[in-house]
Amino acid sequence: MAVTSSRPGRADAAWLLLAAAWLVALVATAGALFVGEVMGQAPCVLCWYQRIFMFPLAILLAIACLRSDTALWRYALALAVPGGLIAAYHTGQYFDLISTPIQPCGQQGPSCSGAEMTVLGGVPLPLLSLIAFALIAILLLLQRRYSK
Repeated sequence: MAVTSSRPGRADAAWLLLAAAWLVALVATAGALFVGEVMGQAPCVLCWYQRIFMFPLAILLAIACLRSDTALWRYALALAVPGGLIAAYHTGQYFDLISTPIQPCGQQGPSCSGAEMTVLGGVPLPLLSLIAFALIAILLLLQRRYSK
């Protein structure tokens, strides 16, 4: 019976987690572009901020997958966390959990509170964004553990 090192299996798992994070970022980016460009729904201010953090993730994680660069988690997490915080704030506003005197969603641009800003049978876009950022962050943290 041959004894094999666990490192190749760990490296494979790290790459798969990185690829899964990229896939989530890619789907989120494609979804945002579909809603904006195909459905014609203009994003509100908070949606734009979330896009600012999500779009580069799709590119960075793709490059990391192609290069098998498992050290990129630091930089990708630096985009996923602030994007997730903005999405959490936006989701809180959507569900009236956060009341604020300044309403960036609807006063100076399009509103995310209408039924046209929901997908998959009524799931609001800010919640989908929060889920995507959270999944990416979790996958990156798991990937970090496997790449050591």
